Amino acid sequence: MYVLTCESSFDAAHFLTNYKGKCHNIHGHRWRVVLNIKGEVNNGMVVDFNDIKKDLKEACDYFDHTFIVEKDSLNKTAFDILNKEFLIRVVEFRTTAENFAKYFYDLLSKKYDVYEVLVYETPNNCARYICE
Repeated sequence: MYVLTCESSFDAAHFLTNYKGKCHNIHGHRWRVVLNIKGEVNNGMVVDFNDIKKDLKEACDYFDHTFIVEKDSLNKTAFDILNKEFLIRVVEFRTTAENFAKYFYDLLSKKYDVYEVLVYETPNNCARYICE
């Protein structure tokens, strides 16, 4: 079995609801997403790297330079005010590296045989999702 690795990144702000600590406040990260696809060689390659790069970049670009908000974490008034000034992406999960790793795994598994996804929220800290 071969494993292909592709990386992309996005810059975005978020906050953690019901959290006692600094991350309760709005802050940003350069989120780095590392995708590992598994498979066997067919016609000299597992998957064309151009396809992987395009799909991963598209997935990351959706969040780039946005304010990522967990659904129902802001009251309607706050959401309406912020949504007039900023591009908000609402997600169904708590905006942690762990949940982003699973999000990208699920999304990209629709097209590829994904082995694992790592999501770095800082250069030294990442969450890894592997479906076993």
